[in-house]
Amino acid sequence: MQKQAGNKISVKQRAWLLFFYSVPSKPVSNRMKIWRKLAKAGALQFKGAVYMLPMSDEHYEFFGWLVDEVEAMGGEAAFTRVDAIDSVDDRQVIELFSRRKEGEYLPVSKTVGDLETKLNSVKKGSDLKDLSYLSGEAARISKAFEEARKTDFFSSKAGGVLGKRINALFSSLKGFSGGPHKKNVSPVPQRKAEDYQAMVWVTRKRPFVDRMASAWLIRRFIDARASFRFAEEKDLTAPGKGRISFDVSGGEFTHAGELCTFEALVRAFGIKDKTVRKLAEIVHELDIKDDKYRNPETKGLEEILSGLRKAVRDDAELLEKGIAIFEMLYLSKT
Repeated sequence: MQKQAGNKISVKQRAWLLFFYSVPSKPVSNRMKIWRKLAKAGALQFKGAVYMLPMSDEHYEFFGWLVDEVEAMGGEAAFTRVDAIDSVDDRQVIELFSRRKEGEYLPVSKTVGDLETKLNSVKKGSDLKDLSYLSGEAARISKAFEEARKTDFFSSKAGGVLGKRINALFSSLKGFSGGPHKKNVSPVPQRKAEDYQAMVWVTRKRPFVDRMASAWLIRRFIDARASFRFAEEKDLTAPGKGRISFDVSGGEFTHAGELCTFEALVRAFGIKDKTVRKLAEIVHELDIKDDKYRNPETKGLEEILSGLRKAVRDDAELLEKGIAIFEMLYLSKT
């Protein structure tokens, strides 16, 4: 589902930032570089070489750095904060920002329309192979929409309508994937947590997303006294009494059909926690990479865990730090 973007400015906002600049005519690339940065930041060209942004700490800092960059090019630049503009009132300025966004949303809206038409064809019985293509295109266009919406500072009507259409598109696609044509998910036997207490849980070396998340889940919801060990995959087929293998081919708890190990554990132990379900979507997206779920947090989490993996060489320490990260992520969503 599309979420409310986090960079919104209140309509009651009465402060604006005005940016003025000039750069030497040559090289032309310098002028284009500044223009692109202003456009990417969502700055509105107000009059001539005057650009405007709603007042915020982020925008204030942006203009400050841009002044330095223009001056380094041999140009001149300055910016100022104003509480009002004599020639127009705040609502008129907001309308200018919204109109600009309407134009930027048009290509996305057209693509959404094309996908809606193709999805209707699938509903009427055309080749179901198109669903894979449609899902990929829907994920791509959703990312484009999220990027455009970052500078929709006043939640334009056009952005709201387009967001609802994209949500409806994903709901329809999810309905198809959940219907009779959905790939079979391997059954996961039900287990009782009381049968898995004070166990040694064994997995592959160099843990990453699914193993870190699964270890966190085990310790928090299944076996509070769990300890973890690591081995080569070839040595994990028969871990021994009191040892439970996970996230390894042929392990007691591992991938099952379309489910990653974390999801398989959730299902096996009947964990109903809503926040765990949210984390399951993130882990699935990072581990399976099938665009089944769309969550903007996945990229940042992946980068953090990748950095952790590079910084920590000891597997036990790496896993414990990964568990701590998932605990913090869980608490932030609870």
